[in-house]
Amino acid sequence: MRVLIADDHPVVRRGLRDIVAAEHDMVVVGEAQTGDEALDMARRLEWDVAVFDFAMPGCSGVDLVREVKRQYPGRPVLVLSILPEEAHAGQVLKAGGAGFINKGSANEDLTGAIRKVVGGGKYVSPAFAEKLATDFAEGGEKPPHNLLSDREYRVMWLIASGKHINEIAAEMFLSPSTISTYRGRILKKLGLSNNAALVRYAVKYRLI
Repeated sequence: MRVLIADDHPVVRRGLRDIVAAEHDMVVVGEAQTGDEALDMARRLEWDVAVFDFAMPGCSGVDLVREVKRQYPGRPVLVLSILPEEAHAGQVLKAGGAGFINKGSANEDLTGAIRKVVGGGKYVSPAFAEKLATDFAEGGEKPPHNLLSDREYRVMWLIASGKHINEIAAEMFLSPSTISTYRGRILKKLGLSNNAALVRYAVKYRLI
């Protein structure tokens, strides 16, 4: 199984590479440190499964998953994050991702997840799978941020993470006025009044 990995932290990439290298039937064929590099490598290299960090410079998160799946619909994409699954796993799966792994459990779960998604399955932790099943069975009320588009969700997350409008604009290759427009839509959809309230909301739902 040819694995493409992307993470902006060299230590994390080295750890992922070592985990994969310990398996006799897996090999890392490329390492990227930004979402844009990951897209470039996906086009140039032969690979069977991608393992991407959720938050990298340039295209990342659900935007990266969606773009890779648009170009390579038959190849699975796993997403890693330091945040709990409740924060982003639903968005990742909705964008076409094959699974979500918390970085804290990557040493135990990564290779099993790779095997599962290469075989056509989806991967989330047993606890999150149970939560999804419970929400589905009960018709559980979804939090307001589930109403956001993929791009709105990313802008919301970046604002809540402390990024300024100009920083977000540069990272997403959009104008500051466009980001401000997204901010207004996000606050309206979430029923919030300002950035401080947005941060409190993100903390409440464990998005940051």
